[in-house]
Amino acid sequence: MSTDNSATSTKLCPTCGTRLSEDAARCLVCGSSLTGNGESEEKQSQALRGSRMPEITLSLPAVIGLLAVFLAIGAVMVFFALQSTGRVVEPTATPTLTLTITPSLTPTPQTPTLTPTPLPSPTPFTYVVQAGDTCGGIAAAFDISVQSIVRTNNLPADCATLFDGQELLIPYPTPTVTPFPSATLSGLDATIAACEKVVYTVAENDTLSSISTNYAVPMDAIKEFNGMVNNTVYSGLSLIIPLCERAATPGPTPTPTAPPPYPAPNLLLPPDGTHFTLEDDIVTLQWAAVGTLRDNETYAITVEDVTEGQGRKLVDYVTDTKFIVPASFRANANEPHVYRWSVMPVRQIGTDDNGAPIWDTAGASSQTRVFTWTGEAGAAVTPTP
Repeated sequence: MSTDNSATSTKLCPTCGTRLSEDAARCLVCGSSLTGNGESEEKQSQALRGSRMPEITLSLPAVIGLLAVFLAIGAVMVFFALQSTGRVVEPTATPTLTLTITPSLTPTPQTPTLTPTPLPSPTPFTYVVQAGDTCGGIAAAFDISVQSIVRTNNLPADCATLFDGQELLIPYPTPTVTPFPSATLSGLDATIAACEKVVYTVAENDTLSSISTNYAVPMDAIKEFNGMVNNTVYSGLSLIIPLCERAATPGPTPTPTAPPPYPAPNLLLPPDGTHFTLEDDIVTLQWAAVGTLRDNETYAITVEDVTEGQGRKLVDYVTDTKFIVPASFRANANEPHVYRWSVMPVRQIGTDDNGAPIWDTAGASSQTRVFTWTGEAGAAVTPTP
């Protein structure tokens, strides 16, 4: 860097103050003579120097602070000037938004259509075996079969393993369904419902004319009841024969043709070869229904003691699909006896001189099953012929 020596190598003009070189004799600007004593020159120099403006030195932070103050003052002045003219808009405070939850509209519930719920099967209840109890006695007390106790508790077929304090599950008896009351029929429907009818299955070589002649019912009546449009029939066809449409004929009343026979009943319980002991007071026989029996029809149950030398036989007639063999029919011996039983639908065709019904077969007999029974019998049963 070079050093400025202008203060020692120059001098000022006393008249105009022009800076001239030290050896100059006359001012080049105003032409004044520069010669004179040194005191006058020094006074003139001091006079000229005293007329200069004072110098102020400021640091950078101070300059920035002053600038900020000036800007703030200017902004305040502008604000008040605009406010006086009415052009200043006061800032509107922005409110804090509060989230309001709009509840959803709940639809008005409609009354649902009630659907009937089937009742669950009742849970078997527990019975504690007492001293001297037997499966037959328990079954009779609760109006159920011995086999239902055997199946529910997984007992042997003879149910001979009971002991004092044993817990048995006793199933509820199956309730009998009460039929709904029938609606009142119109005149025509009541007449049709009151008409006696039989169902006939067409056999080979049958014709509508021969069936009409056999039942003494006009062909037109048979066709109307069966919705037939012609006289064609075929083997295996089921026809409804309206017996109420029979034409009145002079002379003796014709013998009504018996309805077709029922199929053989299907035996259910007990299984073939089941063994019953002395603890079984009764034996319940069950089978499947062959259809709706008429007023003069029933089931004939035959139970025969095969082991007995002369053959003790018990025959009874019931309309239900079960029969209870009484304990009195049990053999009077300690060794087991074999019993054979079967079921056949029968129909009453009249009465004898003593007023007892006369039965005729109404269908095929069932297959024969056997069971064994051990123990001493009670009072002897007079065999039914």
